[in-house]
Amino acid sequence: MASLSLQHIYKRYPGGVTAVSDFNLEIEDKEFIILVGPSGCGKSTTLRMIAGLEEISEGDLFIGDRRVNDVVPKDRDIAMVFQNYALYPHMTVFENMAFGLKLRKTPKDEIKKRVEEAARILDITHLLERKPKALSGGQRQRVALGRAIVREPRVFLLDEPLSNLDAKLRAQMRTEITKLHQRLGTTFIYVTHDQTEAMTMGTRIVVMKDGLIQQVDSPQNLYEKPCNLFVAGFIGSPQMNFIDAVVEEKDGKVGLKIGTGAKETLVILPEGKVNSEIKAKIGKSVIMGIRPEDLHDDEMFLSTATTGIIECDVEVTELMGHETYLYLNLCGQPIIARVNSRSKAKVGDSVRVALNVNKIHIFDKETEQTLSN
Repeated sequence: MASLSLQHIYKRYPGGVTAVSDFNLEIEDKEFIILVGPSGCGKSTTLRMIAGLEEISEGDLFIGDRRVNDVVPKDRDIAMVFQNYALYPHMTVFENMAFGLKLRKTPKDEIKKRVEEAARILDITHLLERKPKALSGGQRQRVALGRAIVREPRVFLLDEPLSNLDAKLRAQMRTEITKLHQRLGTTFIYVTHDQTEAMTMGTRIVVMKDGLIQQVDSPQNLYEKPCNLFVAGFIGSPQMNFIDAVVEEKDGKVGLKIGTGAKETLVILPEGKVNSEIKAKIGKSVIMGIRPEDLHDDEMFLSTATTGIIECDVEVTELMGHETYLYLNLCGQPIIARVNSRSKAKVGDSVRVALNVNKIHIFDKETEQTLSN
């Protein structure tokens, strides 16, 4: 079994800098866990502590039921794939993939068998006699993965392995790594700052900020039920719109007042969104969140909407092929709508847009914690 348990892990550097604080996570055998967050949030440091490349300042790390805080990297039964591939330029692909096994004095026949099997899985058999300089970025990444596979480790650690590839190749390699995980049935821990990679690859995602875990959940739950403003804004592209609002009660119904002057409107909330925390905010300012795809400018939606219609000015339009992004201005607040490519909105127009009120998120203005999803 290759389960991992990280218990109250801290990483402190000289000078009082704390890179990771009170990190607690239970990773199940064969899980694909993604650590995601902006640069400097502590995700790579956490991965390096699991690998043994960074010392743990405080806390306990278990791989299986074995505490490995003081176990050297080569004895942890893990393999790491780096961002820069870390291939030896003077060695062939075969020699690069076999190098770790040679150090372990693995028999030659076994080395040949493992390297050829890994090359077959990764479709690089025809490259085994080439040197890294004769390979493309995607091929080098496959070799780096192959070098990890031949070790047959209990845990794979991948530190932003696709960040040096172009967009098309990155999308292709995402699929390849996902299939590789399914085929090998091994625990994968993957670090990225790209939330698209996180959403498409992981069984669970750990969102980090400033060395702290913000939320650990499935991709779907992170998207639909973010625990705070940071997670809501980080997950999703384009990111969630945040609009200043005031909670108000009218005719026994609770709503959010947004906009100013002639464009002021009261968006009545569905009963399922109104909890005790929202009622306690009546008369107070909050932040309303709404994803771009939950704003609609088509007549069918506008004609059936009973609340949540706002008037905005169109500042920029971006045709993305099957959809259009409208960059709108609502009383000085920028918002993005992701609408049908047949939208007739043009720059300079004043347009009516309907919010899907069932998809509204509400956040506390001071604590930035979620009040209602």
